[in-house]
Amino acid sequence: MSLDENTLDPDPVVQFSRWLAEAFDAGIQNADAAAFATAGSDCRPSVRFVLCKGADERGFILYTNVESRKAQELAENAEAALAFYWVSLGRQVRVTGSVEAVPREEAEAYYATRPLGSRLGAWASPQSRPLASREELDRLWEETAKRFADEEPPLPPHWGGYRVVPRELEFWEHRDSRLHDRVQYTRTPEGGWSRRRLAP
Repeated sequence: MSLDENTLDPDPVVQFSRWLAEAFDAGIQNADAAAFATAGSDCRPSVRFVLCKGADERGFILYTNVESRKAQELAENAEAALAFYWVSLGRQVRVTGSVEAVPREEAEAYYATRPLGSRLGAWASPQSRPLASREELDRLWEETAKRFADEEPPLPPHWGGYRVVPRELEFWEHRDSRLHDRVQYTRTPEGGWSRRRLAP
């Protein structure tokens, strides 16, 4: 059955949530993983995979070290793109938009749900900075584990969240002969969404 732009949900975030749930139901590991593309003031793009930890009417959320390369690029250019790909379902979703910081209290609430090792890792790793060796990282980990041996590690001052506020989303579904279905949602001046079909 062809992807029909007229039967998709009028709200692309609702439609995304349906597809994401179907991806998890299909047993896809890390179905919430997405390529996250940024570019600093030099306009040179960089991309890496992140986990999307939430999607609602406000946007798509990810958490990271706010001193990392992607954070530095976002400080210079608060525009980004996400791409989700579920190969076994033959589906892809692209998201582009502006980026804003997640409020500190939201980051604290999420951080508290992470496994202890992940919370310690957020303190131990100087993300994106050069290391002399693996041993250096192991030493930083051991020092961090000792530091918080008798207390819960709080949210690090250098760790937080970003929200991609979508301006455009595209839903792609595989079809034979590379005649794939593509449906694009674009934010309207009134704050709603328009839909149209794109050629593959």
